[in-house]
Amino acid sequence: MNLSEIRTPAYVIDEKKLRENLEILERVQRESGAKILLAQKAYSIYQTYPLISKYLTGATASGLFEARLAHEEMHGENHVFEPAFGDEEMNELCDICDHIVFNSLNQLEHHRPVWEKRVIDGKLSVGLRINPEFSTQDGNDIYDPCAKGSRLGIRLKDMPESLPAGVEGFHFHTLCEQGFEPLETTFLKVEEEFKRFFPNPAQENLEGFDEDTRGKIKWINLGGGHHITREDYDVDGLIRLVKRIRQTYGIEVYLEPGEAIALDAGYLVTTVMDIVETDRIPVLILDTSAACHMPDVLEMPYRPPLKDGEEPGEMNYTYRLSSRTCLAGDVIGDYSFETEKNIGDRLVFEDMAIYSMVKNNTFNGMPLPDIDILHEDGSVDIIRRFGYEDFKCRL
Repeated sequence: MNLSEIRTPAYVIDEKKLRENLEILERVQRESGAKILLAQKAYSIYQTYPLISKYLTGATASGLFEARLAHEEMHGENHVFEPAFGDEEMNELCDICDHIVFNSLNQLEHHRPVWEKRVIDGKLSVGLRINPEFSTQDGNDIYDPCAKGSRLGIRLKDMPESLPAGVEGFHFHTLCEQGFEPLETTFLKVEEEFKRFFPNPAQENLEGFDEDTRGKIKWINLGGGHHITREDYDVDGLIRLVKRIRQTYGIEVYLEPGEAIALDAGYLVTTVMDIVETDRIPVLILDTSAACHMPDVLEMPYRPPLKDGEEPGEMNYTYRLSSRTCLAGDVIGDYSFETEKNIGDRLVFEDMAIYSMVKNNTFNGMPLPDIDILHEDGSVDIIRRFGYEDFKCRL
C-alpha cells in the first residue's frame, strides 16, 4: 500500500485479511454444521458483502435499517434483534427477515398479531433472547449483557413453564472480545438452567422436527463476542461444542460474530498536521480524531495499535497523538517511534475496520474519512468519499 497515494484521513479495508478471516469462519461452518452470520453492528461496509456472502450464511441486524441493508446487499439469511421494536417497523421486518428475536415476553405478545401468521405459514421463525445471568467479564459492565440490572434478555425466573406458542428458538449474547472457554461455560449454564426448553436428547432429528419436539426450541443462537479469527482462539473446541449441541438436541446452531469477520482487516491512515510543544510531551495534531473517527478509543477506553509505534519511552521519540477537534480530551494515546516525526508524515492505525465506520460522527464539523479498499493485488480503490453535504444532512 502506497501511503502517499491515499487521501487522509481514510479507512482502508484489507481484502486479503478479510478473506483469511472468512476462510476460518467457513471452516467452522463446514466442520461443525453451524450457521455463521455477520453482526452488522460491528462492520457494515456493504460493498464487501458479495465477498462475505460467499463464505457465511447471512447477516444479523440490530434494527430496521441494518435489516434492510442485509436484505438489499447480503442475500442470505436475515436475522434481527432489538430490545424493543416499533409498531411501524414490524410489518417490514416480518417481510424482509427470516428470524426475529424478541427481548421480552411483552414485546413478543404485543407484536404477535403481526408475526404469528407468518410463523404458521413457515415464512418466519421467532425467538426469545435469554439472559443466563452468568457473567464471564470482570469490570466491563458497559459491554456485559449479564451485568446486574441488565435490560437484555429474559431471566429464567421470568420465563413461563413452557415455550410460548410460535417461539422456535433462543438467543443469548454474553461475550465481548473473548475466547472459546467463556462460550463453553456459558452454554453449559444455559443447557443446565433452560433444559426444559430443549428437545429430549433421545429425540435426535437433524433433518426436521416431529410432533414429539413441539414446544421445544428448534434453534439456538450463541450470539457474538467470539474472537474466532484471533490466532489463539480454540477453533477446534468451538467445532466440537457446536457438533455436540446439534447431535444431542437436533437443533440448528447459529453464531453471529462481528469483530471476528473484520478483525485486523482495516487501517485508519492519517497525516500529521502540526506538532505542538507542551510542558509534558510533544503532541502530534492529526487530521483524524478519537472522538469522531474511532470513538471506542474514548468509550472503552483503549489505545489502538499503531504501525511502527511502541509504548511510550521504548523507542527514541515519544509523542502524544491527538486531534484537530476542540475537545481537550480528544487524545488517542502516547506512542514512541524510532525516528523523529515531522509535519506531513503519514501514520497508520491498525485493526480499524470494526466499530469505527459504523460509529463515527461529524462532531465539530469534522469531515468523515474516506473509505478505501486494498485489493489482494495491491491496488487501492475508493469505496466512499464524504463531504459537506454528508455533514449537513445529519443536522
